[in-house]
Order: sequence, then C-alpha cells, then structure tokens
Amino acid sequence: MTHPIPIDQTPRGRECPGMSFADRLTRIPRPHDPERAADARAALPLEGPLGELIGGAGGSSPYLLSLIHKEAEWIAPALRDPETALAQEFDRLRAADPTQIGTALRQGKRRVALLTALADLGGVWPLAEVTGRLTEFADLSVQLALRAALAPLIRRGKLPGKTEADLDKGAGMVVLAMGKMGAGELNYSSDIDLICLFDDGQFDPDDLGDARATLIRATRTMAQTLSDITDQGYVFRTDLRLRPDPSVTPVCLSMDAAERYYESLGRTWERAAYIKARPCAGDIAAGEAFLSNLRPFVWRRHLDYAAIQDAHDMRQAIRDHKGHHGRISLPGHDMKLGRGGIREIEFFAQFHQIIAGGRDPDLRIRPTCKALDMLATRKWIPRDIAEKLADHYRVLRDVEHRIQMVNDAQTHALPQSDDGIRRIADLSGQDFDSFRKDLQARLEEVHALCEGFFAREKEPEREAIPQNAPEVPAELVTRWRSYPALRSSRAQAIFDRLRPRLIQALSRAAKPDEALQAFDGFLAGLPAGVQVFSLFEANPQLIDLIADIAGTTPDLARYLSRNASVFDAVIGGSFFGDWPGGDALTADLSVTLAAEEDYELRLDAARRWQREWHFRVGVHHLRGLIATPAAAAQYSDIADAAIRALWPVVQDNFARRHGPPPGNGAIVLGMGSLGARRLNARSDLDLIVIYDPADVDSSDGKRPLPTRAYYARLTQALVTALSAPTAEGRLYEVDMRLRPSGNQGPVATSWTAFRDYQESQAWTWEHLALTLARPVAGPKALSDQVEAFRCDVLSRPRDTDALRRDVAEMRARIAQAKGEGGQWEMKLGRGRMQDIELLSQAGTLASGTSGSDVATGLSRAAAQGWITEEAAGQLTQAWTRFWYMNLTAKLLTDQQLAPETLGKGGCELLLRELQADDIDRLGADLAEQAIKAAAVIDAALADGTDPDGEDDG
Repeated sequence: MTHPIPIDQTPRGRECPGMSFADRLTRIPRPHDPERAADARAALPLEGPLGELIGGAGGSSPYLLSLIHKEAEWIAPALRDPETALAQEFDRLRAADPTQIGTALRQGKRRVALLTALADLGGVWPLAEVTGRLTEFADLSVQLALRAALAPLIRRGKLPGKTEADLDKGAGMVVLAMGKMGAGELNYSSDIDLICLFDDGQFDPDDLGDARATLIRATRTMAQTLSDITDQGYVFRTDLRLRPDPSVTPVCLSMDAAERYYESLGRTWERAAYIKARPCAGDIAAGEAFLSNLRPFVWRRHLDYAAIQDAHDMRQAIRDHKGHHGRISLPGHDMKLGRGGIREIEFFAQFHQIIAGGRDPDLRIRPTCKALDMLATRKWIPRDIAEKLADHYRVLRDVEHRIQMVNDAQTHALPQSDDGIRRIADLSGQDFDSFRKDLQARLEEVHALCEGFFAREKEPEREAIPQNAPEVPAELVTRWRSYPALRSSRAQAIFDRLRPRLIQALSRAAKPDEALQAFDGFLAGLPAGVQVFSLFEANPQLIDLIADIAGTTPDLARYLSRNASVFDAVIGGSFFGDWPGGDALTADLSVTLAAEEDYELRLDAARRWQREWHFRVGVHHLRGLIATPAAAAQYSDIADAAIRALWPVVQDNFARRHGPPPGNGAIVLGMGSLGARRLNARSDLDLIVIYDPADVDSSDGKRPLPTRAYYARLTQALVTALSAPTAEGRLYEVDMRLRPSGNQGPVATSWTAFRDYQESQAWTWEHLALTLARPVAGPKALSDQVEAFRCDVLSRPRDTDALRRDVAEMRARIAQAKGEGGQWEMKLGRGRMQDIELLSQAGTLASGTSGSDVATGLSRAAAQGWITEEAAGQLTQAWTRFWYMNLTAKLLTDQQLAPETLGKGGCELLLRELQADDIDRLGADLAEQAIKAAAVIDAALADGTDPDGEDDG
C-alpha cells in the first residue's frame, strides 16, 4: 500500500530546473490494480517515490501501463529533466523525414502523453503547464503535418507561384487552433478543432481555382496524417467542422469568403468560439491579420447583454441534446457538459468576455482562469466568484484528465460504477469517500454560481403600481410596435417583460404623463432594441435612470436614443466614483485612441469617449451629485483631454505625408469659456494655434511644405478632427475668430507674429480676451513662453480711462449686434453674464494682473474705483446665478429656454440649482438682478459717474 505525499500548493516546473523530477513530486496516485502496478514497476524498475508513481499510474490506467511498456527506455532518462527531454523530443520531430512524419509523430504522441501524465499525476507540473505542454505538441504536430502535406504538391508545381521556400509560412495557408487548443488548454485526450484558411491575396486571381483545389487536398492530407489510426496509434483526432457553414464549404476556404460569412451570417456561438482562436501553423502573420479584421465581429463596441440569452439557449440546447437535466449524480456524470461541469465555467467566462470585451480590450484573453482573473480585476465579476470558479475549474480539469488517462478515451463522463469512480479517485491519489464528497460539492457550487448568470430568475413580486402611474394609451402601444426598436419578436418579448417596471419607474416622475411622452421620444429614436432592452434587463438601475432623464430632461432622453451606447458607461465600474481629473482623462483617451489602428477610427473613438464622459457629468448634475462649478470644471477637463490626446494623433497622421512639425512645434491656446474652464454641455471651443518655426523654412517629409503652410494645414486638420461630423457625430464646434486679426489673419500664428501683434496692433478687446487664455496642448517649452508673455502683456500699465471708453464702446457694439435676447437668456443682454464678464476682464486688465475668475476681476474693478466692493459683490452674485441658470439650461435643451416647454421635471431641476421655490418668481428675480447689474455697469463705464452705481430708477 502506497502512502500519499502531502501536497505542496506551490507550482513547480520550469521555475525549478535544478530540482529532479523526484524532488518535485507533490502527490502520488494509488494503484487500483496491484498486479498491474507490479507489472508497471517491473517494466520500469525505479526506486523510491518514482517507483510508487510508476506503480500508481500503471496500476490505475491500462493505457499508461501500455505506454510504460512501449517507452520504458525513453521515459527513464526523461524523468531526470522532463523539460529538457520534451524539448529534445520536439527537436527530433522537426528533424524527422517528412515522408515518415506520421510514424514519427505517433511515437512523439506516446512519449508526450506518458511524460505529461506522470508530471500531472505527480503534481510536478500544475494544470496550466500540463495543458500548455499538450498544446505545444499539438501546434508542432499540425505544423509538421501541414508542411509534409504541402511539400510534394509544391514540388510538382500544383500550387501556383509558390516554392519550397514558402513552406515555413504554409505557402499562403494558415491553420487556426480553436477551442481548448487555441487557449493552450488541451486536455489529455482532446481532439483538436482547426479552421484552415488561405490568403487569397497571395495568389493571382487567375490561379485562385488551382490554388484552392491544392490547398483543400493538403488540408485533407494533413488531417489524415494526424487522425488516422494505425498500428502505431494516432496523433490527434482532428475536427474541421468549426469552419463557416461546414456542410457546404470546403475544408480550406479563402479568408475573404470567411470574412464575408462572419460579417453577414456569423452567430453568437461563433463569436464565442473566436475568443480562443489562435494561428498555430502556416502563415502566422496572415492568420493574425485575419483575426484582427474579424475583431469587430467578435468584440462588439458596446456592452452586449443580448448575448446572455444566446448563451442560455446554447446551454439549454446542449442539455436537451445530451439529456443533462435533473439533480447532479456522480455515476456517469459528464464533467465537461453536465450540470456544474467545465463547460459552465467556460461559458461563464466567455460570455462575460463577449458582453464587455468590445468595450474593455483587457478582457480579450484566451485561457479560462486568466479570463476569470481579469474579469475580477476589471470589476466585471466579484473577486470571490472568480477565485472559486478558477479553483473548481482546475480540479474538474484534473478529474477529466484522470478519466481520459484510464483508456485514452475521448470521454468526459465519470464511470457508472462505484469501482470505476474509485479508480479515478485512486489515480488522483485520494480517498474514495473524500473524493466523491468534494467533487459533488464542487459541481453543485459551480452550477449554482453559473446558473444565476445564465438562467432567467423568477420574476420578483412587483410593487403595486401607484395611482398616479401614467396610463399608456392604446394608440401609443400600437405605435410602439411600429418603431424600429420593436420590430423583432425578440425585442418585443424583452420589452414586454420590462414594460411594467418601466411604467412603475415613470410613475415616480414629477409629471408621469410628461415622462411617458419623453420616454416615447427615446423609444422612437432607437434604431434597434434587443441590445438596449437586454442592457436594461440585466441592469435594472438603468430603468430608474432613464425614467429620471425622461421625467426631467426630454432633450437628453432623445439624445440617448441616438447614442444608447453611453449607457455602457453607467455600468462600466466607476461611473459614480470620484472624478478622475484632467490628466487621468487624457491618459485614458490616449490609450483608447492607441487601440485603434486607423485614423478615422480614432476620430470615431474620441467621439464615443467624449459622449460617455459628457453623459456622466450630465447624470451627476441631474441627480444633484455635483453642483454647477464642478460640472463646468468637468466639462472643461473633458475638452482639455480631447485636445491633448488628439493633437499628437493629428500631428502624427499629418507627418506621414509632410514630415514632423518643423521648428519647435505648436501649441493650442484655449480662449473664452475653455480658457476660463467654464464650459457647459453644449459649448464650442475658442482656440488659437501658435507655432515656433525657429528659422526652419519647410518640413522634411515625402511632400514637404513651407513652414507657414505646414502649420496652417495642420491647424485645419485639428479643426477637422474636432468638428467634422463622422459616423459617430462631431466632438465640438471650433471657433478660431479670436486669433490675431480674426478671420482675416492666418489660421495658425507664428510665435513671433503673435508677440508682435499683441504688443503693437491688438485691440483692447483682444487683450481682454487674453485674460482668459491658457495653453491647453503642445510642447511645454513653447507653452511656458507663451504663458510668460501673456502675463507680461497683461501686467503693463494702461490708461484706465481709455480702457473704460473702449469697453463701453465694445459693450454698445455687442448690444447692437446681439440684442437683448429673451427673458430666460442668461448670457447676452444688459446686465447679463457677458456684460458682467466684460467689466470683470477690464478690472483684471486695469490692475495689471492675469486670471479668469469673475469675482476677482470685479474686486479689481472696485480697486480701480469704478464700482464699490458692495457693488462688486452684487455683480458676482448676479453673475453666479445667471451662470448656474445657463449651464443647467444647456443640460436641459439645445433650444432657447422656455419653462412652459420644459415640463415639471426640468423646472424643478432649475429651481433646485437656483435655490428658488417658484419658476415665475425666479424669472422675475433674475430680470430684476439683470436690471440692477446693468445700472452698476452703466455707471462704472461712464466717466465721472458716482461709483456707488445707485440706480434712481
């Protein structure tokens, strides 16, 4: 009777090359049949723990006993250093005669199977190394079999344009390893799932027919070499049926045909299969390019909760086909496909990857345990669930290996008898009762953890719908059925399940009927429904959110219908966390852009990114999580990040044709609300681009440009990148009119010209604008120079009386050009935001300082004696209320604000932000403040007027 060796959980293998195989043993199998154990030890007479390992393996596995007899001479020295022995065996196979490759590979299979089994049973290699070694052998086998199949065909001229020099790259053909082989997770008696493709671009169109026929023939020969059973055994059972539409397509098809199939007919299970796809033989680079082209098919850009139902249907189909229903009972239980089995864990990982991998590239991982770990790291699943499933997965795979080791059978089912299960326990080196109890518990826990994700839980009892719930008119329900989002039966079924919960959420709005109408607008704008409705069903908190939005900001609800992907951000992990700040946002967008290979795709990615962050700010503002100043700062952080991340991308793209920026580069100067960091949800961007040619006359590229023309066109490229409508819309409207000489001047300004202009030609209004300027993007050295110069210009002594006259004239011109605006216009008009800001900027300029803070500028105007400190406080208070009103209004609508069209929810948001009780009273108060502010400014800008600014009227 052998004694068990305590198991050390520390993995041992490649990291312990100095230790012998015997030193690295952590467990010993028990011999189920003592006579066979003795036979094994006689065939391979080793002492000590190695002898017990041989006895336990041969005494419990007839197949391993046969291998011990056949390969005793090779395995004995191999056990001294299994890693080196395996590497030498691979070298032997690579040097084998291609005409005898089938025989050589079958001998290699026996040796790899025996060495791997002993390393597995003895705990010398952990599961990942066991499956990795088996996969390495499979890769080599496919590569050698493919080469042997192609070589005679090329020699006979059957493959047009290819010579024997092309054999190492498969002569234009690639083999994709799918399933466990693709993931590096082959089990002990796996078949291998392969998809064989050829790169049609490597052949002349006239030769494609001949090439296709030859490569089909080579594929069949390769498969026969691997899978035919001879007196030497077989290498791998080979399955080619995962290719597109296998009943009608050849065993090797063109990449172009495969791409067309997946783009038009690909199904969810094929998307899941391609998570693990990996080029394993032939033209690896062509295979990687094919998988890269297939990425949009596998990894949808948005969170794909609709895949959950597909996964559930697939699991049910497997259960129905295999009869895996009812309680878990160990005798005959299928460790792979049965309830609580390996496939459940793989599905759990894969379909979480399918859901979120398009949005989160870190999840695009082939091995199951690594995928679970990353899903937890990225907070898509709880860490404790990931660790439990990974632990169960390793144990269940170990048991699967033991089942297959018994007779080298491609089976995953436990034996039907207790004696058969006892054999598996013995091969695992465990006590029979403990083995059964532990395995039963693991299967049940796996089933419980995975079932909750895939199977639809019983609907909880719904709360009674309140009496004020909006009644959905019959004609509205009928109209809904005509909307694009509800045309499919699947979308209708999901929406029917959601509708009671939606109506209940809408009933909580301040005006439920208005909320229902806004929700109707959202529904009408959705181009498709399954994805969004599945997202709502999987994340019920989104139903409350859409109800809040519909009841408060119908305009935002309509926006959401056209950009429903922004809902992804809500469940992306940190939506309600702390604001990351401008630097972190810039880094995040830079990573997002770098993940796209094409320039146009990067522009699209920037637009999606900006929408999601804008949506977050809007939701936080809507729900009162942030106040107006924080919202403005966050909108500004987003704009800063967009410019900072895109500017180098635009420059790199431009440099491909015209060379890198000549001289010392260019900076982007933010002006207006961007410079002052007071952006709102709909702000455009005021920009100036300043470049330093440093006496360089032209660029150095394929098509060099004179320096001035280079920066002018580069600036236009930046404006296009920010403002051009793409498939994803536009980022920002861009206004360049604040540059020197306005629209009459060059679109980009040289550093020398900018200095000269500001010192000798700039109008007063341009120096006022300079008080709000700040460098946003570009080389730090040039940014520092521009900022130092700006501060210097602003600090120079001024004729304050002339300054006041200029500002008064500007104010009059603005009033003449822009008019007063409506009652709820907060920016333009006498005594409104722009009017107050002019006085604040004038105060800053007169004091010889820089800065964009309105209150500080007004205080400096008071220091000049233009207004009193009390008046400065009154103006600051008025401007702050107007600003709060304006920023909130931009969240609510893109039209001129009209409370009667906002609905009750929108009006309540305004009242909350302005700390008012009644919308009409608020309007009157704001108008009164504007009148008083205008009177103060009138007095401040009129020579000789009493600075108290009293308004006798």
